[in-house]
Amino acid sequence: MSVPENDFGPQADQPWLRLDKRMLLVHPITEVVKFIPVLIGSVILGTNTGNHLWGLIALALIVGFALTRWFTTTYRVGPTHVELRTGLIQRKKLSVPRSRIRSVDIEADLLHRVLGLAVLAIGTGQHADSSEKFKLDALDADVVPPLRAALLAHTSAGVPPAAQQTADPLRKGLPEYASGNVREIGHWQASWVRYAPLSLTGFAIIAPIVGIAFQYGFGQVLFSSDAVHSIEDGSAALIAVAVALLIVAIVVIVSLAACARYLATYFGLRVLDNDRTLHLRHGLFTTRQITLDLARFRGATVNEPLLLRLAGAAELEAIMTGQSPRQKILPQAPRAAIERTLAELLVPRGASSPDIAAPRTALADIAAPDREIIGVPDLSTTEFPAASIAKGRALQRESVTGQGATVSTAPLIAHGPVARRRRYTRALSPILIVAAAMLIFSLAGADFSPWWWLLPAVTAPIAAALAADRYRGLGHAVLPATEHSPAWLITRSGSLDRDRDCLEAPGIIGWTVRQSFWQRRSGIATVVAATAAGKKRYHVVDIPLEQAWELIDSATPGRLGTR
Repeated sequence: MSVPENDFGPQADQPWLRLDKRMLLVHPITEVVKFIPVLIGSVILGTNTGNHLWGLIALALIVGFALTRWFTTTYRVGPTHVELRTGLIQRKKLSVPRSRIRSVDIEADLLHRVLGLAVLAIGTGQHADSSEKFKLDALDADVVPPLRAALLAHTSAGVPPAAQQTADPLRKGLPEYASGNVREIGHWQASWVRYAPLSLTGFAIIAPIVGIAFQYGFGQVLFSSDAVHSIEDGSAALIAVAVALLIVAIVVIVSLAACARYLATYFGLRVLDNDRTLHLRHGLFTTRQITLDLARFRGATVNEPLLLRLAGAAELEAIMTGQSPRQKILPQAPRAAIERTLAELLVPRGASSPDIAAPRTALADIAAPDREIIGVPDLSTTEFPAASIAKGRALQRESVTGQGATVSTAPLIAHGPVARRRRYTRALSPILIVAAAMLIFSLAGADFSPWWWLLPAVTAPIAAALAADRYRGLGHAVLPATEHSPAWLITRSGSLDRDRDCLEAPGIIGWTVRQSFWQRRSGIATVVAATAAGKKRYHVVDIPLEQAWELIDSATPGRLGTR
């Protein structure tokens, strides 16, 4: 957030520091790469006008602008705030209260690593534009670990000094800090790369490249080539072989692209838990280190796209207050590894400890004419004492690990025949409408190829199978609170992209019972649990109306209110 110049008392006595001088080598290169289109345009302009200095002028301006960042960027870390001043023409000052720091990310690409530099970014739990983010690019890599520890010192407030780790677990090996409470709850394995082609990341990489190539005339060259003309003049068998080879080539290229991205992004991933913070480190060329405050943890999501599910794999994401809605913990990995890490993540962290102060109350701002909202306590933004978190986890380690496994593998309640009928109705209705329209036109004398009847004939079984799978994936469960664990809401839905969300009930700040026109006539409803964490709204879809009220009362006893 931007604020005017203020005097924070002792804060004003802290010196302003500059970034490392080695950034003078980094920023010119990164800016030149960023402005390659401008450089290409200036070279073309210089060639057409006969003045080749245009390219050198553009290059000098870009490099000069990049060099000014060192002279115009200063920062300081005070007892209450962290401040950053940037800008050449328009000066800007960012100030972040240290008590509001929720995460510290450290990133270093190949150039940064060669020069011994790193980028430190501070997260406060608020979404901000790129210009409003607190990022220090670049600092000496040896300075970053103690700076990160200082910025996150408030997360260990109240923890006995003997339990605090002075070593940086992300820069050293596991044996060097295993004597404390730090545990490795997940790590990447090279064999997991086989799951990378089962996601759509390869298409996301290849599609823009293909689009740019066709925009610059690749399509015209391709379709006017002799090879394409020979296929057009050939037999149907030759065309079929060409299409099959094209599909195989696309699959191979997309799979290789997905594997390359997977290796570059998640190589060497380790997930470390010290009962107060969650540490992630991964990356092959660009290494990234993420530190998350576990006081903001509210649950986890197991993402199971169709292809990954068929291969016995999934992805794991954390539900964090004030963090990215899809904070990935483990990428595509075997289901056993996902379940093991999930069970560790869902271990209670003092949220049910008796020494936690009474929570605030809030009401979800998602009202609508056909919705009913019931206010419940707001624990999603409550700051739990770090000592309670560490104590609650350490004392109950063996028993609560079993509870975490129960949450991650709890059987779900099916939503009944009405929900099943709605899945089939939604999947088959468009196909039946198309088939009816074709029949009407055919009876009216319209002339079209009989091959068109293959469209509904082929898609109908696929749609039916999709509807059956969607219903199999639909379900929910509520695990009641125990002495050492809060209540849990578990909900699952989807087929092509299926999510199993495990949400701590104390993190729910409001409920919405929503019924559409057709739902009211079928006696079902969609229950929405509102929270300040993750995706903000977690849906229990097409549940019988009577079960909706039971679900709310089970997850948050005594908070149902009046209907």
